[in-house]
Amino acid sequence: MRIAVVDYGSGNLASASRALALAAERAGIAATVAVTADPAVVAAADRIVLPGQGAFADCAAGLAAVPGMRDAIETATAGGTPFLGICVGMQLMAERGLEHHVTPGFGWIKGDVAEMPAPGLRLPQMGWNGLQFVPGSHPLLDGLAPDDHVYFVHSYALTGGAPAETIATTDYGGTVAAIVVAGNRAGTQFHVEKSQDVGIRLLSNFLRWTP
Repeated sequence: MRIAVVDYGSGNLASASRALALAAERAGIAATVAVTADPAVVAAADRIVLPGQGAFADCAAGLAAVPGMRDAIETATAGGTPFLGICVGMQLMAERGLEHHVTPGFGWIKGDVAEMPAPGLRLPQMGWNGLQFVPGSHPLLDGLAPDDHVYFVHSYALTGGAPAETIATTDYGGTVAAIVVAGNRAGTQFHVEKSQDVGIRLLSNFLRWTP
């Protein structure tokens, strides 16, 4: 299996690469993990992972600054290649980001990315929080249990999303989308690569996933 971690100047690339290698090992999958800014490598991959951290607009601009990368991701995923967005990588799946100004996303999932209300709570949400989902409702959740904790760092979140596209949530002053899926394209608002055993289990599920 060829796993491409997209390098566009954002995200925990080394951490994501190490976590994916460990997830492949635990899943019994022979895999190579390439951190790459080469659209041809992304286009030929069996799995595409898009990390991201910081502002939506900055990440969108960074991706656009790599010639041919956005087209490679769009074409490969339209052809069925499984995709995983992490943190802002997940947010880029939405229709728009509203941080500072309106920035178009991929438009793969419904909704905008806007500042979280989080009444009485600090922003960013930074730390461990529990997941809520229906066990057995999606292959990416296999082996996970409700209230398993994962690691979040974000002030903005998906709003107005389609309920069917959100397979897990968390609570931070209200319900927050934590995992979204649209066909072969999935995303985690939390840093799956920093979420220890729960994160590795989810990554292993992603590598075994056949949408």
